[in-house]
Amino acid sequence: MAEKSSVLVIGGTGYIGKFIVQGSAKSGHPTFALVREASLSDPAKAKLVQSFKDLGVTILYGDINDKDSLVKAIKQVDVVISTVGGAQILDQLKIIAAIKEAGNVKRFLPSEFGNDVDRTRAVEPLRSEFEMKVQIRRAIEAEGIPHTYVVNNCFAGYFLANLAQCDFAIRSPPRDKVTIYADGNAKGVINYEEDTAAYTMRAIDDPRTLNKIVYISPPGNVVSHNDIVSLWEKKIGKTIDRTHISEEQLLKNIQESPIPINIMLACNHAIFVKADQTWFDIDPSIGLEASKLYPDVKYTTVDDYLNKFL
Repeated sequence: MAEKSSVLVIGGTGYIGKFIVQGSAKSGHPTFALVREASLSDPAKAKLVQSFKDLGVTILYGDINDKDSLVKAIKQVDVVISTVGGAQILDQLKIIAAIKEAGNVKRFLPSEFGNDVDRTRAVEPLRSEFEMKVQIRRAIEAEGIPHTYVVNNCFAGYFLANLAQCDFAIRSPPRDKVTIYADGNAKGVINYEEDTAAYTMRAIDDPRTLNKIVYISPPGNVVSHNDIVSLWEKKIGKTIDRTHISEEQLLKNIQESPIPINIMLACNHAIFVKADQTWFDIDPSIGLEASKLYPDVKYTTVDDYLNKFL
C-alpha cells in the first residue's frame, strides 16, 4: 500500500476545519495544523488544539498573512487543505503564492465545502462570497497547481438541527411549526461533517480526483425541505404546522435583513428554492460523485442524523 500523503490544514480551528484535521489524523495521514499563537488565548480553541495534539497532529505556529511561516509549513507536507472562513477566502491567494514558492505540493484543496460556485444560481449577498471562491479556483488553475475542489453542499449541523429555519439558536428540530420556502420541493444535499472529512481524505491521494471536483451527494442525503420535515414528523409521530413563504417574499426578506440573517436566507433560497445543488448533472469530464467513488464509506443519512434529536 502506498504511503499516505502528509497533510497541512490551514483554518483547522474553524467549523469544518476541526473535522478535517480529526479526519486526517484518524485516517493515518501525518497531519499538521497551522495555528496562530494568538488563537490559543481563546480557551475553546486552546482546548481544541490540545485535542489535535492528543490525536498526534503536529501544531505549526504561523499565519496565512506571514509568508515565511506559511512557506515553511507548506514545505513539510504533500497536501495542503484550506478551511478558512468567508472573511479570508481571498487571503488564499497568499496560500497559492506560497505553494508556488515551496514547489513541493502534490495537491491543494481550497476552502470550498459548499455549493459548486461555478454553477450557482445564488443571489446577493451570497453570490459575492461564491464569486470570491470562483476567483480562487481560477487563480489555482492559472498557476497550474494540482488541486481538488470538494463540493460537500450543506453541513448537517447547520441545516438539520433547526430544520433549515435560519436560526442557529435552535438546537433541536422544531416540533410545532416550521417555515417552508416556496413549495418546499427543490432538492438540496445535506451531509454529516465527519462524512465530509472521510470523503475528503479518500480523495486527496486518488489520481481520479486530480484537478477535478468531488461532489459529496450520496443518494440518502438528497432531500427537499418537505422531505426533511416529513422525516422528522414520522420520528416524533406528529404533524407540524407548515407556513409557506413565497420566493418573492423571501427575496424581499433577504434584502431587508441584517448580516448574517440575510446570508442565511440567501443560502436557503439558493438550496431550497433554486435547487442550487441539484439542478445540474455532474459532468464526468470535470467532476465525480464521492459515494460512487468510495462505496465502502458508510455515510450517515439525513434520516439517521435526525435520530440524534429524539
